[in-house]
Amino acid sequence: MTPYRTLESRFTRIGTLGEAAAMLQWDAATLMPAGSAPARAEQMATLKVISHEILNQDDTGDLLAAADAQNDLDRWQRANLREMRRDWLHATAVPPDLITALTKACSACEMVWRKARPQNDWQAVQPYLQKVLDLVREVGAAKAARLGKTPYESLLDEFEPGGSTVEIDRLFDDLAGMLPGLIEGAIAHQRAPLPLQGPFPVATQRAVGAELMKRLGFDFEHGRLDVSLHPFCGGTPDDVRITTRYDEDDFTGALMGVLHETGHAMYERGLPAAWRRQPVGDARGMSVHESQSLLVEMQACRSREFLEFAAPLLREAFHGKGPAWEADNLYRLYTRVERSFIRVDADEVTYPAHVILRYRLEKAMVAGELKLDDLPAAWNAGMRELIGIAPPTDREGCLQDIHWYDGAWGYFPTYTLGAMTAAQLFAAAIRANAAILPGIAKGEFAPLFAWLRAHVHGKGSLLTTRELLTEATGSPLDARIYEEHLRRRYLSA
Repeated sequence: MTPYRTLESRFTRIGTLGEAAAMLQWDAATLMPAGSAPARAEQMATLKVISHEILNQDDTGDLLAAADAQNDLDRWQRANLREMRRDWLHATAVPPDLITALTKACSACEMVWRKARPQNDWQAVQPYLQKVLDLVREVGAAKAARLGKTPYESLLDEFEPGGSTVEIDRLFDDLAGMLPGLIEGAIAHQRAPLPLQGPFPVATQRAVGAELMKRLGFDFEHGRLDVSLHPFCGGTPDDVRITTRYDEDDFTGALMGVLHETGHAMYERGLPAAWRRQPVGDARGMSVHESQSLLVEMQACRSREFLEFAAPLLREAFHGKGPAWEADNLYRLYTRVERSFIRVDADEVTYPAHVILRYRLEKAMVAGELKLDDLPAAWNAGMRELIGIAPPTDREGCLQDIHWYDGAWGYFPTYTLGAMTAAQLFAAAIRANAAILPGIAKGEFAPLFAWLRAHVHGKGSLLTTRELLTEATGSPLDARIYEEHLRRRYLSA
């Protein structure tokens, strides 16, 4: 067996173990009895250890070098080898005892945070977060030495392969310069929507969500819709599991949550089947993955075209009457802009400001330029600068997100990079195929997903993120396209 084929065989095993872990994670979030948690933790840990052992066999580095010297590899195999090496470098860069220490520190910090946030007790969690941050800096330094990147970029690379702070700074600075004025203009320009009168039975909400999933092309022979505390998309490309949560007083959040997660699911289902369980067959990082959910939710399903289609369906399902159920009011409802403290509840216009703030703060903390003692004040100052308000307490400020407390440093920028990518891809798609928008207006998404299959989903990780976007749209990520989308929707509509 050639060196490449040996590596391919090993990564097939790693991929299969990862699929098993994904199903266990889905079960833990949806159906698993609470008393099963300790056993499930042992199961997950065992799968992780086995995967790590396979990847970190003594000869992996030699096999990678030997495979690189083979002259019989095609384009996909070369890309697969590139992604194998990246996975191996991340896995071997950090000493096992440091990983263990960080895992334990994150677990302890998250437990304290879950109590500290509702009690608005920053002082209680700060020393635990300091330990996490100290260890994250060690991990960043260790990875930087192997990857040839800065410590922050080395953390970012785990979520956004090849991500550059120079590029992100440029894109985000462009956005930050225009967002305060856009937020003010959008609020002044909008008309308040009429309220929708409930209640909205969960069974009906689920039926409507499932019908719209089918319209998008979701295959229930290869996936499910369930309920969880926090909506997510999990499972595997051949068995995609998505979840949402319902509120009988307001169906709008659950519905858009379902559409958002369906965007993720359609990406997973569209990944190249010939490269299942190989790194090159995986999704291309979190910003591209987030772009697929936001393209469906924000670009397509908050559009006037989609709401013209959806209005009569929603009106019939919930027995709605009057002008509140007309498409124009639903559009105003789904594009409402307001300054708010909480990121996860933010609208499309203010959301990027929340992300830019977190990116700037975490980058400064990793670099040692911002001390934790100064984080609450820095948070509030950033909120005033970007959004025009400051939270009254730390509960609505630096305590609100779980990411830092459970060790996800370098993740935040992918949210807004994904939103920008979504706008650029959608603009390219409708430019390439004039049938896409008329199709959405009739609830027909086949033209849109045909384009996405050809230019995004079916590529897997064959291309770098920059190459993928350039081939699909004609240019690398461009903040102006996203800005034009926001101005067109919120200032000229």
